[in-house]
Amino acid sequence: MPPNTRGDERTPQARKGRGALSNVESRFDAWTRVREPLDAEHQDLHHPEGTGAAPAGEDDVLPPAPTVVIPVPVRVIISRNRSPDIPFDQSVNPYQGCEHGCVYCYARPTHAYLGLSPGLDFERRIFAKTDAAARLRAELSRPGYQPGLIALGANTDPYQPAERKLRITRDVVAVLAQARLPFCIVTKSALVTRDIDLLAPAAAQGRTRVFISMSTLDATLARELEPRSPSPERRLQAMRQLAQAGVPVGVFCSPLIPALNDRHLEQVLKAARQAGASSASYVMLRLPLEVRDLFVQWLQAHVPERAEHVMSLVRQMRDGRDNAWEFGQRMKGNGPYADLLNQRFHLAARRLGLATRLPPMSTAGFRAPPRAAEAAPAGQSAQLRLF
Repeated sequence: MPPNTRGDERTPQARKGRGALSNVESRFDAWTRVREPLDAEHQDLHHPEGTGAAPAGEDDVLPPAPTVVIPVPVRVIISRNRSPDIPFDQSVNPYQGCEHGCVYCYARPTHAYLGLSPGLDFERRIFAKTDAAARLRAELSRPGYQPGLIALGANTDPYQPAERKLRITRDVVAVLAQARLPFCIVTKSALVTRDIDLLAPAAAQGRTRVFISMSTLDATLARELEPRSPSPERRLQAMRQLAQAGVPVGVFCSPLIPALNDRHLEQVLKAARQAGASSASYVMLRLPLEVRDLFVQWLQAHVPERAEHVMSLVRQMRDGRDNAWEFGQRMKGNGPYADLLNQRFHLAARRLGLATRLPPMSTAGFRAPPRAAEAAPAGQSAQLRLF
């Protein structure tokens, strides 16, 4: 891959529409490859004119990296966790990988389990769980299922571009609505408004909420950090549509990146409140496993003059490390800088009326959906299936 002429020669060049700059090796790879610059002798052989320079314009734009959506069957669709840092223990992820391409995405390392890179592979090789709704129906119908809040978007965005055609998330939402099970959605996409016809009735019964993730109003910065996500303005429009339809909507300021987008915190909260948001939360930048190297590459390519400063502040909030795994620290960080951001957030949230503690959503109305084998034939009522 050609070097980035704006920074260190080892820094890969950014691709249009992609967040990651490389296919960084995963932690499971048995060997790695390193690109070495050509010495003068070999440069002269490669470029007969002897300058060692590529033809004008050749390195300006890399070839596109097309997206491939791969349908996959699943045996289990409800994931469970015991983390005290998050308010749910059950989640559904219709997709693995995410075309939005957010360079900081903490879910990137999951692609390593598939033998793929958490870098470009994560955002251009998307695995679509096409039978997610059927599997969800089956799991909710099991006699031993314990109803609980289901989170959509806990790992990758359920409304990423592939959803426009595949409609997997919509089918999942339909199953949850039929089962009267409470669920929440976290997304960057305005596509969520397509499903207002399902969300509004569930919201009227207190069984759903939507959180729009947005950490900056700067369209240029958002495009570089989250290249295929909707613009901040489009996300605010989605908030307005949801709120007007009676769907409770919140803003998820994530991630806050020191010396990069944290200065926009109050602006984001104010704009979200004006768009109809009724709650807010935030998460500090997390750099687990391969995400750390991908993010540093991004800094060196896009903001080389601030790269060291950003990482220095990250370490100040992580006890001198690039990332923290400990519960209670990994989401918010610690130390003076993290405390300052926490105070700013809570002051602004209280001032704007976004500090309301959300009440839990009840599972009392849950009813197990009929299993596929028990589904009534056309024209036959549920009562007739008893005979």
